[in-house]
Amino acid sequence: MRPFNITVNKKPVPMTDHRVTGLQVKEAAIAAGVDIELDFQLSIRRPNGRLEVVGDDDKIAIVEKSEFRAVAPDDNS
Repeated sequence: MRPFNITVNKKPVPMTDHRVTGLQVKEAAIAAGVDIELDFQLSIRRPNGRLEVVGDDDKIAIVEKSEFRAVAPDDNS
């Protein structure tokens, strides 16, 4: 598969699969040097701009330029 980039906390993260779990997104982000941890809450930005929480075991479809936000469990912003 052709590699493509998504973004996590506005930083590029290389991916090769288009069906991944939330945990796989976080693992790839950490490997790419994004300053997050595995217990962070992950959300995907949908086309309407809303954020949707993605659990570690949730399988989601991603495309190039899919955008995620990961925040510490105690971050209420």
